[in-house]
Amino acid sequence: MSEAEKVINEEEVVESPDVHFEPVIKLKEVEVKTLEEDEETLFKMRAKLFRFDTDANEWKERGTGDVKLLKHKETKKIRVLMRRDKTLKVCANHYITDDMNLTANVGSDRSWVWNVAADVSDGEPEHQMLAIRFANSENANKFKEAFEDARTSNSKLASATSEKKASEESKKEDDASESK
Repeated sequence: MSEAEKVINEEEVVESPDVHFEPVIKLKEVEVKTLEEDEETLFKMRAKLFRFDTDANEWKERGTGDVKLLKHKETKKIRVLMRRDKTLKVCANHYITDDMNLTANVGSDRSWVWNVAADVSDGEPEHQMLAIRFANSENANKFKEAFEDARTSNSKLASATSEKKASEESKKEDDASESK
């Protein structure tokens, strides 16, 4: 055995000591709320979201992650929520309203464009033009179908709520006129 082989064998035999460090500061476990606890997921799929920057007159990437359609268990309203993959930062958060129409993005069968009156992903509600792109046209069509169903559901919910308010107001007026 040569000297070089002896040195290599000796280096392989050396074991590293088992080292254990205690933390300097012990942290308490914190319960994290996503504000999705009161909602059920109707649709979830991976996609890439873009917003239109009117100043630069171009599309800017907003994030890649899972886009969800969430239905609140009590109010029954459906909203779009999308978080970025690694940071989980919200990049889309708005209710689906009757005036939102998905239109095909020019030259692509796997992306959709729509206008949002009040997207609150950055904290303050602001008008946005958003585009979403999926891996294939089949996934894009599934999103469109779920989005249209949600829009119809929210529209019916809004009209039922406005009818209920109108009947309550007329009842109050009738009660007021009877008391005179």
